[in-house]
Amino acid sequence: MSETRKKPVPRRASLEPTEPYVRRMEEQRWLIDSTIRSIGVEWDQPRLNSYATACGPIAAGDLASVRSRVQKYSDINPAFESVARRREAVARMAEAAGHAVTARDNYFVASVFWAASQWTLLTNDAHNLANNVRKRECFAAYAKNADHQVEAAWVQLPGGGRLPGWFHLPYGFRGARVPAIVSIPGMDGFKEANIALAGDRWLSRGIAVLVLEGPGQYEAVLGGVPFSMAAWKATGKAAFDWLHQRVEVDAQRIGIIGNSFGSFFATLAAAWESRYRAAAITSICLEPGGETIFQKASPTFKHRFMYMSGFTDETRFDRMRRTMTLAPHAKRIRMPFLCVAGERDELCPVEWAWRTLDAMRGPTQLVVYQESRHSVGTVPSTVLGPNPPAMSADWMLDRLNGVPLESARLFVDASGTLVSRSHP
Repeated sequence: MSETRKKPVPRRASLEPTEPYVRRMEEQRWLIDSTIRSIGVEWDQPRLNSYATACGPIAAGDLASVRSRVQKYSDINPAFESVARRREAVARMAEAAGHAVTARDNYFVASVFWAASQWTLLTNDAHNLANNVRKRECFAAYAKNADHQVEAAWVQLPGGGRLPGWFHLPYGFRGARVPAIVSIPGMDGFKEANIALAGDRWLSRGIAVLVLEGPGQYEAVLGGVPFSMAAWKATGKAAFDWLHQRVEVDAQRIGIIGNSFGSFFATLAAAWESRYRAAAITSICLEPGGETIFQKASPTFKHRFMYMSGFTDETRFDRMRRTMTLAPHAKRIRMPFLCVAGERDELCPVEWAWRTLDAMRGPTQLVVYQESRHSVGTVPSTVLGPNPPAMSADWMLDRLNGVPLESARLFVDASGTLVSRSHP
């Protein structure tokens, strides 16, 4: 990616190979590079940790290599491409030798790294498309020998366009109908890393998972489906209908989850599809207009979301983002709803978790972890208290099994103690 770019002609066209222009991104590029040299590739959020969670110990050396190699923003893409190529080569050699498990594991890791390499590719150009092909090929090769049933999914939107996903059946699936969830990644997340290579928390609990990239996310925007509020309203129903038609799925036990900006997407989707049995979100992005994440956090967030939305002109994007509010939608939600948030979330003030859940008309539970930032974890409250991923999975399983929920506002303090708390 070139480090010096001319300001493009203002327009909104997701298929054009023109990179979005963000003033802070241009003027503060030197600062971003200096910050990366000082803090590392996780200057904005712990992205490597999420890849490590998905891939497991096998990827530790690769992630260490990326961490040491990335000294500036433009290093991110080639660093991930390098480890992706190596893992793919290892997978192909293992496959040729008849070592199916080794091939499977390495194809999975290669797919995650190919996807990670796309994070800084903010045009629908040949480079991005080629990496996307390598990602899909590697994940499809993994799926052939996975320890559970996996298949490609395409969810059709009523207004045109398809949403890409992967459908996973639980470990040991034997044909009985099972509960299922729609899983929505965050702004920087992607479907390949939303299910763990081993010991996944959902599949281990007997829950099928449709991991979906919705409007504006990764492969969806590459396919010409940019973010819009209307498109996400339609996504909730389209995803539910896709699962409803699956003979393996119990249509009465379907939930929806979202992480990070997926918390916004999943809440909006759930608001317009009442058949979901329950909804759960983690690491919130619920603030109207994304004022904190887009205007005060690292400019890379705004840079990517402009690409996701099909905007190249910042002024026009700002007009659009101010319409991004859940206020008129949250009141439609009557299903049980869980929100897990960090007390010190740097991308969205936790106040918006309270406001959003207070507007809902069904039973809601808010769990706030003391001192935690946006990515809920790595602080005493998350280490000593209920494990956030396990708690969320158990909560959803209870709801899908019909266990009733009483509304509550809970706070996990630094000792790990769970206490009730009124509105701050």
